[in-house]
Amino acid sequence: MSSTMKVGMSIYSLSRAIRAGELDVLSAIEWIADHGGEHAEVVPGNYIDVDDPKVVKAIKAKAKKCKIALSSYTIGANFITAGEDAHDTTKTEYRKEIERVKGQVDIAAALGVKLMRHDVCYRAQDKCSLEQFEKDLPKVIKACQEIADYAAGFGITTSVENHGFHFQGSERVRRLVLGVNRPNYKHTIDVGNFLCADEQPMTGLMNNIDIASGIIHFKDFHIRDWVPTPAMHFKSLHGRYLRGAMTGCGDVNLREIVAFLKEVKYKGFISVEYEGKEPCLEGAEVSLGNVKALFE
Repeated sequence: MSSTMKVGMSIYSLSRAIRAGELDVLSAIEWIADHGGEHAEVVPGNYIDVDDPKVVKAIKAKAKKCKIALSSYTIGANFITAGEDAHDTTKTEYRKEIERVKGQVDIAAALGVKLMRHDVCYRAQDKCSLEQFEKDLPKVIKACQEIADYAAGFGITTSVENHGFHFQGSERVRRLVLGVNRPNYKHTIDVGNFLCADEQPMTGLMNNIDIASGIIHFKDFHIRDWVPTPAMHFKSLHGRYLRGAMTGCGDVNLREIVAFLKEVKYKGFISVEYEGKEPCLEGAEVSLGNVKALFE
């Protein structure tokens, strides 16, 4: 593996173990290091109190002690809808969300990371039409421009992930990144997530590798056109059944993806995201081991 490419893991992969009390954020960083990870991606969700400066300082110190990098700070955001009824944001809600995300940039800066992914919106699957995308795009572009400009003052590159159905296909993500038109606004590519929009992972990756943020998520799914019952599955935009897999054990052709990344001399972080149904620590260990082996 190239010394300029580091394989590690998103703390999100260990979130079930954290919620169950098997780990906390600091022992999760140590777990990643102990299992050969070269970096940890900080994903606070609702299980890490990053609003506490002492926690942020402790995360940074723990990574240094474990001799692994903190690669990226990854959070949710929604500039389009709000509330339990998912109504379109009011001007006040829109402004509040932008300011909240700018506050999260401050946390990324305190962690010392140079990459930050924030979501941009979520709509229900039946409201993700191209027509709706065209209506929503200008509003999302404006928000991302303001946040990227703020992040530039810290030397941070912000990004969107192909995530949340509405902005999930590679062409829609590309429209957004090109529309924002900032040198520090890119695409955090999740190779598995293209499947949620019924796009082949290699197609999405090849379309947007030139606007990659510097961190690529390795996620895997079991893919089925039909299942006897939908238990433990969710549907893609056009009705295929997906189920999270241990990375390297599902249907995503990760070997082909790794070969492509080597061919284009990708330099950056590879972040394993485990979303399988196996016991959390076991599934995460297999996933990280598989991805490391793919790059050897």
